[in-house]
Amino acid sequence: MPKNLKQEMIYTVMMVCVMVYAMICYNIAMDNGSMENWIFFAAFGELPIMGAAGFLLDLFVAGPIAKKLAFALFQPGQDKPIFLILAISVCSIWLMCPMMSFVAAVLFQDELHRQLLSVWVELTVRNFPMAFFWQLFAAGPLVRIVFGKLFPEK
Repeated sequence: MPKNLKQEMIYTVMMVCVMVYAMICYNIAMDNGSMENWIFFAAFGELPIMGAAGFLLDLFVAGPIAKKLAFALFQPGQDKPIFLILAISVCSIWLMCPMMSFVAAVLFQDELHRQLLSVWVELTVRNFPMAFFWQLFAAGPLVRIVFGKLFPEK
């Protein structure tokens, strides 16, 4: 896990890239009706704007709140580290999914001019299960492994 601001920034960039790219692919596939090879390339078009939004929201809003909530539930050094990791992850998903779904609704949905609230709620409900399972079983472990190789603990 990150030990200083530089590591926190690198970890956040890594996690945002993995999560946002996957969620963009998922949403394009849902809008398309199926997953197709072209979606993996099309997702790169949305990645810069959604990645920037995800980075800023995670670094300044969701990350600090998620850590505060997780540290209220589990104490580093007293509880098993996996509990703290999972608590931070779940709290981050709980906060980031509605925020990123709102950004996507504002930027990419055609029905926005009439239906912002309903489009946002629909996207949040649709995205939450994917974000939850992708974060806990793929993105989180992958990013922690790669980050651990880049910054081994002494």
